[in-house]
Amino acid sequence: MTEVMVPRARLVCELVAKTARLMIGIPDYQTYVTHRQANHPGQPVMTYEEFFRERQAARYDVGKGRFRGCC
Repeated sequence: MTEVMVPRARLVCELVAKTARLMIGIPDYQTYVTHRQANHPGQPVMTYEEFFRERQAARYDVGKGRFRGCC
């Protein structure tokens, strides 16, 4: 591969991986951090572990008497 193609191929791979994670319900932590820093400066940012648990709870927890999952 040429020097120009390597960064482009890496970017494509990163975008494909990000899309695949979103399709199966794994949100992007770095996108969350960037959003918090840009839109909510001075407010705390969850750790990766806190973020992951919160996203799992939002997707799979029982709320208002019903299951809030994908199935």
